Amino acid sequence: MQVFIVGLVISGVTAFPIEWELSIAHTWIQSCSCENTLTRWIELAYTGIHETNMKYPFISYGTDWLAFAHLVIAIVFIGPLRDPVKNIWVIEFGLIACAGIFPLAFIAGSVRNIPLYWRLLDCSFGVIGGWLLWTCYIKIKLLEKLNALKK
Repeated sequence: MQVFIVGLVISGVTAFPIEWELSIAHTWIQSCSCENTLTRWIELAYTGIHETNMKYPFISYGTDWLAFAHLVIAIVFIGPLRDPVKNIWVIEFGLIACAGIFPLAFIAGSVRNIPLYWRLLDCSFGVIGGWLLWTCYIKIKLLEKLNALKK
């Protein structure tokens, strides 16, 4: 559970300085002159974010809200740490969200011309997060049975 929470926090915190992070990648790509599909995609993303922020910085406000949502959702997952049986619904919510990554990545990713390998990377968060949460779900169900036996 803690790993899942930390992952959400890291995802949230790293969404705020997205242009700065991409500028670091851009500088590295320029210095190593290593061109491949991934570096071309990163360069395109950097150029898009940089030019958009130069002309329309308010567009990045949407990314700020995405970051905030990650942090708020991370807080919700403290509930199962405090009382797992009572808050199993949070785990179920997380499992549904992890499953929802797949249609979003493949439908919206296709519409937005996101490369397939990047969509698969996005889906890996659903797989890893789903695995972590499924493990917690199974353990909470066992804890629920143990608590029922004690009564």
